[in-house]
Amino acid sequence: MGNSQSIAGRSCFLSAVGNNTDLVTFRGDILYEMRGLPSYNLAIPVRPAVITYPRTTSQVVDIVRCAVESDYKVQAYSGGHSYGNYGLGGVDGHVVVDLKYFQNFSMDQNTHVATIGAGTNLGDLQDRLLHAGGRAMTHGDCPQVGVGGHFTIGGHGLMDRQWGMSLDHVVEAEVVLANASVVTASDTQNQDVFWAVKGAAASFGIVTQFKVRTQPIPKAALQYTYLFSQGGVMDRVKLFHDWQTLISKPNLTRNYTSQMTIFQDGILIMSSFFGTEEEFRDFQEENGLPFQSMGNVAYITNWLSLVAHTAEDYVIQLVGGLFTSFYAKSISFTADQLFDERGLVTFFTYLDSAPKGTQAWFIIFDLEAGAINDIPMNATAYVHRDAVMWMQSYVVVGFDPPSFIAKRFLNRLHEVVIGNRPPGPLRSYPGYVDPFMKDGQMAYWGTNLLRLQDIKTRVDPKDVFHNPQSVAVNPPAPRGRWL
Repeated sequence: MGNSQSIAGRSCFLSAVGNNTDLVTFRGDILYEMRGLPSYNLAIPVRPAVITYPRTTSQVVDIVRCAVESDYKVQAYSGGHSYGNYGLGGVDGHVVVDLKYFQNFSMDQNTHVATIGAGTNLGDLQDRLLHAGGRAMTHGDCPQVGVGGHFTIGGHGLMDRQWGMSLDHVVEAEVVLANASVVTASDTQNQDVFWAVKGAAASFGIVTQFKVRTQPIPKAALQYTYLFSQGGVMDRVKLFHDWQTLISKPNLTRNYTSQMTIFQDGILIMSSFFGTEEEFRDFQEENGLPFQSMGNVAYITNWLSLVAHTAEDYVIQLVGGLFTSFYAKSISFTADQLFDERGLVTFFTYLDSAPKGTQAWFIIFDLEAGAINDIPMNATAYVHRDAVMWMQSYVVVGFDPPSFIAKRFLNRLHEVVIGNRPPGPLRSYPGYVDPFMKDGQMAYWGTNLLRLQDIKTRVDPKDVFHNPQSVAVNPPAPRGRWL
């Protein structure tokens, strides 16, 4: 942008927020570095051109209008936990709409549908739902994550096998579109926008408010933790094989959920069973839990304690709300893509021998299926309805960018996994973006990508809402086939 355009744009953005200089900052200003939003992943520093802090939906509308007039790209920022810093645009020069002031919350006591501002973080959401009549919904356990991204990417959590993901709770959304209009999107209004928002909202607009269905909080659960820190490759192969055999049973009760975390010092299994202690004993006997006598078991009746007790606590301790430099990847497993013994031997042998570039590496395997699989793959933009298990892998390196060795470790790890299962396309969770992945859109949205591209062309033909891996307008036909 030239200087005259820059001045005109500056005046427009100031006007959009009522000339309140506390609600906008521009790159190059003296206070920009103090007021600018930090990059969550320090390995990918991003400097937006304009950062806005609107207080109302009408201000968001005016900000989007200014961005379009001055030919800026736009991205919303809720909690800011994008692995590629896509909430800041992913590259320099975007207009960022920070939704931190969108904190409204109410509960309809008849329908138990909650209205939630898109700037709410998961820690506050959890408390507000609990105090609004003992209600809950599926969501992750990192308290600093914002609902704006979490509810529109997927949103896994402790209760997803029983209730579905976060986006499956969304029944309505208020969305600001690229033409500076505000629409209500639901199953009966602006259905295409609603479909796209439930899995790919960052490419289509800015959600300022959600209405979500809620559930009564579970009364109690039995939770156990098992830390395995000894043994060789074959011992770990047997442990993983036994765990995978359990979690992949087609008739596995939805009252059970489990996560396995592999890290430098061992393997951590954390599981929850929603029911009585007697029901859990029956579950143990029926399924022959291979580690039932080796872990710490607790019967927990406090909901806040339940949701805090997950394997991702380990991740939160390493990264959580801290800004650090890391690289991450993800891949899904369907029922016919699970590890066989040969694949597990190769996997753990690689973990033993590969240079990693850091000791702060970890791999999380999450049990999925259940209610998530009940919904057809084309019912929402989120497509991974057939996943039985997700694998998330991380290398955390402090403040410097991940070394070549660390990135190579993760990339080759995924090559090992893919090379030891039936052929098929790469499938990645859109909430764990890998900015260096080729054809990321196909990996994130699969067979739903063509419909997303069609909707994008109709509602955002100038590609206003853009990041490096967002849905494109009228792109060339995707390469390969997603199954």
